[in-house]
Amino acid sequence: MKVFTKTLEFNTSGEGEVIDLTERVREAVRESGVLNGTATVFVPGSTGAVTTIEYEPGLKKDIMNILERIAPRDLYYEHEKMWHDHNGHSHVRASLIGPSLTVPIVEGELILGTWQQIVFLELDVRSRRRRVVVQVMGV
Repeated sequence: MKVFTKTLEFNTSGEGEVIDLTERVREAVRESGVLNGTATVFVPGSTGAVTTIEYEPGLKKDIMNILERIAPRDLYYEHEKMWHDHNGHSHVRASLIGPSLTVPIVEGELILGTWQQIVFLELDVRSRRRRVVVQVMGV
């Protein structure tokens, strides 16, 4: 079994940015040489998340709007007592979506739906330098 790890790095402009990582993950799969296995996409950090969506302007707004309803930024969060950084909602949102995603690889291709893209969600209140780790395992 092969294990191949690649780190994707990029800057974000802050809360609400949605970044399509699909092609960069496909590139990692190609580089790995794995034909059948899985690709795990992982965010080291507690205010970013990864998921799949149809990457289009309306849905990019919809995902952030629903997160505002679920974990509003103007609520008081206990996290503020510790750090006073006004991003308690960012941590809650990231934990709801999650830091990782696993996608099957069959015959060297990611198994994604026609309109399904792998995306990073910036949930922190400030711009960040982000890393996303792609680990490909298989044969």
